[in-house]
Amino acid sequence: MTNVAALDCGSNSTRLLVASDGGTPLVREMRITRLSQGVDASGALTSEAVERTLAVLREYRAIMDEYEVGNGLLVATSAVRDARNGDEFVAAAAEITGVAARCLTGNEEATFTYRGATATLAPSSWPTLVVDIGGGSTELAAMVDGQLVSHSMQLGCVRVTERALGVGVVTPTGIAAATALIDSELDRAWREQPVLATLRGGVRLVGVAGTVATLAQLVAGDNEYQRDRVHHQHVSRSELQRWLATLAPLTPLERLALPGMVAGREDVLVAGLMILDAVMERLSVDGVTTSEDDILDGVIAWCCSAN
Repeated sequence: MTNVAALDCGSNSTRLLVASDGGTPLVREMRITRLSQGVDASGALTSEAVERTLAVLREYRAIMDEYEVGNGLLVATSAVRDARNGDEFVAAAAEITGVAARCLTGNEEATFTYRGATATLAPSSWPTLVVDIGGGSTELAAMVDGQLVSHSMQLGCVRVTERALGVGVVTPTGIAAATALIDSELDRAWREQPVLATLRGGVRLVGVAGTVATLAQLVAGDNEYQRDRVHHQHVSRSELQRWLATLAPLTPLERLALPGMVAGREDVLVAGLMILDAVMERLSVDGVTTSEDDILDGVIAWCCSAN
């Protein structure tokens, strides 16, 4: 049997997970490619962003060859969903990687993410809600009475930064605009999925993706990524708010100098933390459990079950 690969072309990062045919992870890779750059304003993927991402996919194909990958799935998310030239990108990505490629709907993205994020979690007497803060969208997914409830919001750390908060030192005007955008999308989520309101005060919140991982790394104060230091950790809301207050008055370059800051996230992390804080407020929870298992692990599980 050959190994399998999952590739995620997200709005801010492009990632790879290679696993055995039984699902055991063998190698994980991540590169910041900012595929969504300018999509919110223009409605199209830029040639520069596409080439950055395709260059990383060529690199990943070489890694896949090294690990004798024979099967896999590449998924594209918010940036490609929103772009009028998204189909062209998916076709190019499939040709380079040699595996099936598809652009996921928001609910498909949430389903894969929930499956990956919850597979190795300890049991809880409360329902689990997974929040996936991406560059262009934020997915919410929860299992309620045996049914997966999901919702995709037009919120992401890149989108909120470009549309409302702005790059650089945070201003009161930027905060007001970003808060209004976030609140509007959360209002829509709670309106379209009324079951979310029933979880308030009685849910375990699990966070995945770069915003949450970078927050955990800042809390740990580690310059180098160590998976066990950011995986299945509890980060309190008070710690999140402390980091929001710390980062907001700094320039991106000053943020980058802080122990734990991940290069490529220094200009968009404040927006991501604002989204996470607002979700915590809506759910009345005092913290988040971090998970480095995410959509890639869900895709690998799907690939292995499909074989």
